[in-house]
Amino acid sequence: MPIDATRPYDDQNIFAKILRGEIPSKKVFEDEFALAFHDINPQAPTHILVIPKGPYVSWDDFSAKGSDAEIAGFVRAVGTVARDAGLVAPGYRLLANTGLDSHQEVPHLHVHIFAGHKLGPMLAR
Repeated sequence: MPIDATRPYDDQNIFAKILRGEIPSKKVFEDEFALAFHDINPQAPTHILVIPKGPYVSWDDFSAKGSDAEIAGFVRAVGTVARDAGLVAPGYRLLANTGLDSHQEVPHLHVHIFAGHKLGPMLAR
């Protein structure tokens, strides 16, 4: 079910539970600002999620409330994950859904990294 990104942060969402270690994940990266792990329902041969460690619902929420260090650390984490996975040369796609119209399903900011084959057009035509 799509999420209303204007709602307050829900600390019972699945990513908050992963961050607290209550739900396991197949981790590929972690530092003080971000956690990256494989999606349990991959939509491409490579499908990695990168989430900030802070309680942010969306890019809007994060850009308004995150510290400069958190924002820089998260953006750097996304790039590090892509480089470490060997995705730069063949190419990859980043996707961050925000709110109802985009079908955001988890009320915690997250970036999808898709790769592993030609991904086609960005949106259905």
